[in-house]
Amino acid sequence: MMGHDGARVLIGTDAQWWDVFCDSPEASDGAPDPVDRWSKRVLGALAADAGARAVFPSDGPPYAPFIAWALATGRFWQSPTGMMIHDTAGLMISIRGALEFATPFAAGPDLRSPCSDCGDRPCITACPVAALSETAAYDVPACKAFLDTAAGVDCMGAGCLVRRACPVSQAFDRPAAQSAFHMAAFHK
Repeated sequence: MMGHDGARVLIGTDAQWWDVFCDSPEASDGAPDPVDRWSKRVLGALAADAGARAVFPSDGPPYAPFIAWALATGRFWQSPTGMMIHDTAGLMISIRGALEFATPFAAGPDLRSPCSDCGDRPCITACPVAALSETAAYDVPACKAFLDTAAGVDCMGAGCLVRRACPVSQAFDRPAAQSAFHMAAFHK
């Protein structure tokens, strides 16, 4: 994605990331914000090696417009539930940072949202308390209240049912432990 005069590359996680993170010093040192600290260490070193500047979603205020940057790449879109969807990660998105380069890169191909060809749209009906829907803003209090119930244990342990219902997310194969980690951080 183009930055001001150069390029901006968003960096996210894949299915192998969780094992790499779990083996890191940040994962076991007990200090706050281990994923953010891991991201800053690893992406900061990568940026230095590549002659780029690292930017992180946790830096701020003011916060960098990561959602706008993602949507501008042509590889992220708004799903019917309002969450962002990625062409290969589905709803299992975790952008850890961005690298900004002074030199522009060639643009990638134009892609279509995977939601365009999803006939069943299982994400719309997957939430047991309709906290995510096509017709209303995300009802965070309803979601968090559900997570405190016996029925919410599945979402807490394996990840949000809406995210898991997406056919693209299912192909991404994110480890349940990674989803549980993110759910616990969200539910604090």
